[in-house]
Amino acid sequence: MDESRRDRDEEGRARNARPRDGLGRPLPYGIPGVERQPEGVVRSPGETVREAQRLLDAGMPFHAHEVFEDAWKSGPDEERELWRGLAQMAVGLTHAARGNAAGGARLLRRGAAAVEGFRTADPHGIGVDGLIGWARELAGRVDPSGSGGAEAAGPQEGAPVVDAAAEAPWLRRGDRPGK
Repeated sequence: MDESRRDRDEEGRARNARPRDGLGRPLPYGIPGVERQPEGVVRSPGETVREAQRLLDAGMPFHAHEVFEDAWKSGPDEERELWRGLAQMAVGLTHAARGNAAGGARLLRRGAAAVEGFRTADPHGIGVDGLIGWARELAGRVDPSGSGGAEAAGPQEGAPVVDAAAEAPWLRRGDRPGK
């Protein structure tokens, strides 16, 4: 790969082809990374939840966010806020796992607010109320000031770093199997 030129896809759009780690951070060219999620996959809501849960449980919330993003872009208009909010929560967990407390907390809170309107419906078996509680609790732990300061690109000095797999939420309504 010629690093002096921008990576492009078949249509000529800029696409970063650098390998990524499990939290979506770019790695140097030539280093093996984690396989990326294919973009633009249309899944049923059940398939979306199952695939996102698998990725969250594997400690790959960045990849789960991409699954939610596909649902957000391809799903019905009345569910876009649900999938967008879930994507924001997954990215919030990603930032928290990278040590970006302020950015992680901000996205967790933003995602929780986005899904508020689905709180009593539990669409597709998603336990919205539980996810809102999870996101707000985690946001409070990683950024207890609640300030959501300027979203930094990287880890902040002294910020808690969370284990993405250990902190992964359970998307379905009810108790998590095996817990």
